[in-house]
Amino acid sequence: MQASCWRFCRLRAGSPLNLTGWEPVLRSVVQDTDFDTSERLTMKRDRLQTERIIEMERVFAGLLDALGEDCAREGLARTPGRAARSFEFLTQGYRQTVEEVVNDAIFASDASEIVMVKDIELYSMCEHHLLPFIGRAHVAYIPNGKVIGLSKVARIVDVYARRLQIQEQLTTQVADALMQALHPLGVAVVIEAKHLCMMMRGVQKQNSVMKTSCLLGVFKEDARTRGEFLALLSQ
Repeated sequence: MQASCWRFCRLRAGSPLNLTGWEPVLRSVVQDTDFDTSERLTMKRDRLQTERIIEMERVFAGLLDALGEDCAREGLARTPGRAARSFEFLTQGYRQTVEEVVNDAIFASDASEIVMVKDIELYSMCEHHLLPFIGRAHVAYIPNGKVIGLSKVARIVDVYARRLQIQEQLTTQVADALMQALHPLGVAVVIEAKHLCMMMRGVQKQNSVMKTSCLLGVFKEDARTRGEFLALLSQ
């Protein structure tokens, strides 16, 4: 099995995709504990096709080779496979829809005041450098006869965070998605995050936090409603 992994890792990034003889590698992927954990965290409908996983493994192997590393050595022998499964999980938002994650969890309600979910952790990937940005989302809406299940707000955030992103676009997408799913009187989204592409490289500023907002409906149109939201956000 180890020899098969080494043979696989030595494939060059430009090599054509040929599945013949790779069965031992695929079996090792299934048996690896890290991969099992990843599979449990990724629902079946969110999985990539096997051929795409193999292609990603080949690309990661080529990257290690281009860096001058020997991915036949013990510490890197299974790294291409682990990295492929990691990116499969980190980008599962491409294979999800808001309709699927909401799953009809919308209920009639007489509530008419601000509903806010604060401090939703989010982990996304900068589309410019493929480095993470990590932070929190604060989402509020004013019901218009209906409310949404609490966990679904966080799931909507994840649908768009688990993609290659920029924070500005992520903020707008979350707000638009909730507006379309629930048709509330208004939606407000604030995201604050630290970007490793600014911390680990480039200007290397460790304490900078980026904040973005998107206000729709009454949150944008009515100053009193907007002020109430900002007051709740600061508490």
